[in-house]
Amino acid sequence: MDNHSTRRDLQVPTDAKTPMLRGWGGQGVPGLERRSENLERITHDAVLSRGLGRSYGDAALPPRDRQEVVGTIMADRILSFDDDTGILRAEAGLSLLDMKRVLLPRGWFTPVTPGTQYVTLGGAVASDVHGKNHHVAGTIGRHVRSLRMRIASGEVLECSRTEHADLFLATLGGQGLTGHVLEVELAMEHTPTPWIQQESERVPNIDAFMDALQSSASEWPFTVGWIDCLSRGKNLGRGILIKGRWATPDQAPSAFPQPKRRVMVPFVFPGWALNDLSVLAFNQLYFHKHFQQQRVAVEHPEPFFYPLDAILQWNRIYGRRGFTQHQCVLPTEAGRQAVVRYMELLTERGGASFLCVIKDCGDEGDGLLSFPRPGTSIALDLPIKPGTRELVAELNRFVIEHGGRIYLAKDSFTTAEEYRAMEPRLDTFLEARAKWDPERSLRSALSQRLFGDR
Repeated sequence: MDNHSTRRDLQVPTDAKTPMLRGWGGQGVPGLERRSENLERITHDAVLSRGLGRSYGDAALPPRDRQEVVGTIMADRILSFDDDTGILRAEAGLSLLDMKRVLLPRGWFTPVTPGTQYVTLGGAVASDVHGKNHHVAGTIGRHVRSLRMRIASGEVLECSRTEHADLFLATLGGQGLTGHVLEVELAMEHTPTPWIQQESERVPNIDAFMDALQSSASEWPFTVGWIDCLSRGKNLGRGILIKGRWATPDQAPSAFPQPKRRVMVPFVFPGWALNDLSVLAFNQLYFHKHFQQQRVAVEHPEPFFYPLDAILQWNRIYGRRGFTQHQCVLPTEAGRQAVVRYMELLTERGGASFLCVIKDCGDEGDGLLSFPRPGTSIALDLPIKPGTRELVAELNRFVIEHGGRIYLAKDSFTTAEEYRAMEPRLDTFLEARAKWDPERSLRSALSQRLFGDR
């Protein structure tokens, strides 16, 4: 976060061996990032902006006819910050990692964070990210006050809920298809300490999980559950429920939490390493290592918010084929039986995953394509292998039947027909996009797959 006075524009392949751009799940297309400290200049004729590349599928990959995208990470300056109100103005390439490093010692934290801090502010807006506190804080879009954007015509403008509101709302969760986000103004959250008061408990099955999530929602601002998605019968959906809130000064250590050490997966695992047996062994170990029924502790914020960030390049575990994630939200009106049946369907189809996360979702966001709505979110990582596409299609049919939707930032295989069936707001989004970009000059591999872009 320096003033970039010595930096030049760069063209950077994200794969060192070949000029390829990749999603975090491993999908790749030929391409380069063009990076500069001056986003306003280099976005002039760009087709797509890309942050740290943590979208699992093709949302941050260029369309087939264009091989260069704008990389935002050199434009990472904090432009202003008000210590009294917590209002932050920053460039789109600022990462949540750097934002935490600078502002948490001053008592401020992002009001909403996803499960990784390796996300830029612009990327967070494009996906309208949510976190463990969605049932109380909503998506990050609720806390965004305004955006400075370059739109398809080349014009640079400011938009908010009162100025160019249709563009603003279409950009929240719009996957970068409405314009290049240059700057973000965000209302931060004040924290009493930088530590987390945490409780975790073993939960015997999915019915008990639903009860525990519901009973925890009013008392705990952060809740999330890990589920053993291979267990069946009376143990179907067993797992660990984690609850947290910011610790008060009388609960927290006096020292500031120091950055955690990280390890790196040094190479891409062979394809045979991740199989039903290894996933079963991991799930058994993870569940039983929490041998107490309940644990209470004051926790460092990094492992609480970002447990997977402790392992750099963890996506290499899935081998060269990579992985996808199926993250859906099943609405409250579908009833808890829909969640139970989803877990049954997953185990029947052998959807082995060592990462299956369940969360409570609160009110629907303002963004025209924001993912969460009141209900239950289930997210599972799926190694790409023969049958994965068919499994995703079957899970999507279930989601459509029960009035739910999937999260575009994690998706790789959903078809245009499936997405239209689960997204009643799509026409409103496409109308706003057509108004601000009638030629569809801003596009991506995702927009070609789902929205018919040529």
